[in-house]
Amino acid sequence: MHVTRNLQPEALLTRDMRLSVKEAEAGQMLAGYLASRFTYHDRSAWCRLIDEGRVTLNGTSAEAEHRLAAGDLIRYDASGIPEPPVEDTFSAVWEDEHLLVVNKSGNLPCHPGGRYFNHTLWAMLKTRCGLERPVFVNRLDRETSGVVLVAKTRRAAVDLWRQFAAHQVAKRYTVFVEGLFPERIDASGWLLPDKASAIRKKRCWIPADAAPAAPTPDAEWCETALTRVSCGNGVSRVTAEPRTGRLHQIRATLCSLGFPVVGDKVYGVDETAFLRFCTDSLAEDDYMRLRTKRQALHAAWLRFRHPVTQSWTEVEAPLPSDMAVLDGLCHSPKTSTSV
Repeated sequence: MHVTRNLQPEALLTRDMRLSVKEAEAGQMLAGYLASRFTYHDRSAWCRLIDEGRVTLNGTSAEAEHRLAAGDLIRYDASGIPEPPVEDTFSAVWEDEHLLVVNKSGNLPCHPGGRYFNHTLWAMLKTRCGLERPVFVNRLDRETSGVVLVAKTRRAAVDLWRQFAAHQVAKRYTVFVEGLFPERIDASGWLLPDKASAIRKKRCWIPADAAPAAPTPDAEWCETALTRVSCGNGVSRVTAEPRTGRLHQIRATLCSLGFPVVGDKVYGVDETAFLRFCTDSLAEDDYMRLRTKRQALHAAWLRFRHPVTQSWTEVEAPLPSDMAVLDGLCHSPKTSTSV
């Protein structure tokens, strides 16, 4: 069922942040604690916000040098924080009274986090589409485009989460990678933190034949079928079918195989690009090396049982325009084009 929604006028949600201090965090000064948790403000900026009364502690005004205790409740009115620009386009590709399926753009976070709040799919579903409590069944990274399942009811969410946990949902991604990818790789192995990286959230993948058992306590088993579709100009189009659902599974696996995702600032040809991105200091040379302004990963297709009728349902999102340019690169004579 393809639908066209009448979007409501843009509105902004009030961002009221509440934090409860944990036992391990006790003893820190209020301003220093906030600066370490929310790095979009430095310590002096947090001191100013505390002095202005924007931050309260246990319901009353606070001092920047107040020493925190376990259980302290910090509340912060974050409505005035400037948010980074995003590509705020999305479309409903399927909908009924239980479920909304969205085709998300390639520079739009799903959930609020860090500097993003109103500039998220969650906020836009509330303000533009009138959904009171949108619940994401699957979640894509900010720079990954494609299919997102949004449950409208608790019953729908619980049933679909069960299907994902039981590996009953079929998933298909389109991804463009650097290099000539083999015809097919069935990548089974372990995902674990990349201790050699300067990026805290980065992971690495170790194939099963190199580590028959979990190499570390925090290692997670993952399986991904990777099939080359086309190639050209040093780029390959690959279909990725993850059989498990781990954080950064496709990107980390491809990076460790030696075929980094085009445009990926964390798992791409140069991870220092991510560090420059975080400080808004990416240069034109960086984008030339990355080829695209975002990672070339698209959630193209899902197959699941409808949470109420239990009928098989397939949803698909067409390739976005920026990745269509890469697709053309795979079929064209040798060029030096960047996207």
